[in-house]
Amino acid sequence: MSTSDAATPDHPDRSTVRSLLRLWPYVRPVRARLFGAAAVAVVASCLSLVFPLILKWMVDGPVAGHDPAGVWLGALYLLLLGIAEAGLFGLRRWLVARPLAGVEADMRAGLYAHLQRLPVAFHDRWASGQLLSRATTDLMLVRMFLAFPLTFLLVNGVTILAGIAIMLAQQWTLGLVLLAPAVPVMVVCWLFERRYSEVARRAQDQVGDLTTVVEESVLGIRIIKGFGRHRSQARAFRELSGTLRGTELAKARLLASIWGVIVTLPEFAIGAALVLGTVQVADGRLSAGTLVAFLSTALALRWPVDSIGFLLAMSQEAGTATERYFEVMNATPESDTPSAPAGTAVRTAGVTTGQEAVPAKALESAATAAPGDDAAEARDDRRAAGLSARAADGEGGLRFHGVEFRYPDAPADAAPVLARIDLHVRPGESMALVGATGTGKTTLTALVPRLHEVTSGRITLDGRDITAMPREELRELVAVAFEEPTLFSATVGENVLMGAPGPAGRAELDRALSVAQADFAHTLPEGTDTQVGEQGLSLSGGQRQRLALARAVVGRPRFLVLDDPLSALDVHTEAAVEAALRRVLAETTALIVAHRPSTVLLADRVALISGGRVAAVGTHHELLRTHAEYAHLMSGAEEDDR
Repeated sequence: MSTSDAATPDHPDRSTVRSLLRLWPYVRPVRARLFGAAAVAVVASCLSLVFPLILKWMVDGPVAGHDPAGVWLGALYLLLLGIAEAGLFGLRRWLVARPLAGVEADMRAGLYAHLQRLPVAFHDRWASGQLLSRATTDLMLVRMFLAFPLTFLLVNGVTILAGIAIMLAQQWTLGLVLLAPAVPVMVVCWLFERRYSEVARRAQDQVGDLTTVVEESVLGIRIIKGFGRHRSQARAFRELSGTLRGTELAKARLLASIWGVIVTLPEFAIGAALVLGTVQVADGRLSAGTLVAFLSTALALRWPVDSIGFLLAMSQEAGTATERYFEVMNATPESDTPSAPAGTAVRTAGVTTGQEAVPAKALESAATAAPGDDAAEARDDRRAAGLSARAADGEGGLRFHGVEFRYPDAPADAAPVLARIDLHVRPGESMALVGATGTGKTTLTALVPRLHEVTSGRITLDGRDITAMPREELRELVAVAFEEPTLFSATVGENVLMGAPGPAGRAELDRALSVAQADFAHTLPEGTDTQVGEQGLSLSGGQRQRLALARAVVGRPRFLVLDDPLSALDVHTEAAVEAALRRVLAETTALIVAHRPSTVLLADRVALISGGRVAAVGTHHELLRTHAEYAHLMSGAEEDDR
């Protein structure tokens, strides 16, 4: 997903209040401090309304009576009130700073954890920049709303009501004059709320698009430089940046319009009240102190009234940010509540044979005890160690039962990517998947660790339906090496040991590096503690692929899925990796996507995939003799190898 239009649906019935109310579960743990901070802010704001009353007392009392001592006393009262008001606002800030930073951190951690649980199909649809903007900019807007607008919409509302009550009590006719703009201001605020919400949402989506462009440009900097595309990329960035600038200017125009109304109408009302009040003082119907107090109260309400515009704007932005946050949080995660059928339990401690479990260590010792490290003999020993019973009844190893798959967002009438896949990889066997590009080989391998869910049919590991397993257990049993080797900004050792299901030490790391012929890691500046950099781009393609292979084999997985694991290796390195990989394959059940004859020869049998179906299954030599399509594919691969 690369555009805001594709990333987010239209919401004609969007409600800012409903969106913001969804924050309550996150705010509830710190509600005591937030309510306390709001109460403190209300008291502090209402103290500002005491100033006009003191001024009234001073004007009608000490000033009218020429009493300097009374004037100094009034000044002392004003100073103490000012100190108290400042102290209370400082206390409010202290009360909210730490808990709201915690709320933001919890929401961000929750979003990150949820992203890890979402299926691969979700990440295929969403641009990374859109997700990144939700985890950063949007959550910052939410925190700012909780810290400021949420409190001050309440505080200013209470202050305005209290101020109006004081003014009506002092002189109700002047109070009605100041209330005259209330109705047009409320209408303008209602119109502003609807229009600003749409523009704010559009701006936040465009920020996500811009973030995506920046991220892709940084990650693809070698491609941009290699093809001299920096000008076109800069042009694309300027276009998106210009679009965002236009949206931000539209926001500014809306904010300026509401400010113009909110500021101008009350100013006219204050001017009219000043003229009318002056006439009443001249006529003796109103004391000078009362007029001073009335106008001081009106001026004290200017900030609460003027702030309505940007408080509403911040609330709208927080509402759309909350909506964008929950668009991700509402996405259905991978289910991990299996309901395993009775009698099909398989655990990592051993392989169920239908009657008793054979310890995994026994299988490993059977494999490694083979003289001369002969792969075929090791596999025979492993089968003899306890898998013969399950293999005999057809339940052992990895099996696809009438598997069909189509992508969730594919049209209903679209042909499935995979159709009626029936395939059995026997215990201890390696099977190669061969087929033309786009026939569904990689998709088939992605179904085994449940990166995608089958549309129909089922997949079993040693007779157990993979949907009956917790994903954590399934992915401990199945290790995967993808065609595109992805490394993280961590050390070589940390990248490799990510494939170990439990704590692993130096011995496991060295063994995995040796199997993958990745001993180059020891010659790096800091050995296996060397940071490989983002995406591992400081390494060559072959080095990254070997580290990805080491990550797949480090945990000695029972089932191994390799997606063209040797494609980036030179001929000599490939031969060395194959020799080491044969020993690994002797101890596991493997499914290998292969394009080269040399990779195919690692496997015991080959499945030819054509048009999303299994066209033929047999050994490499059998298929060469009996299947023209396979022979054609392999002849092309042999020519490529030359």
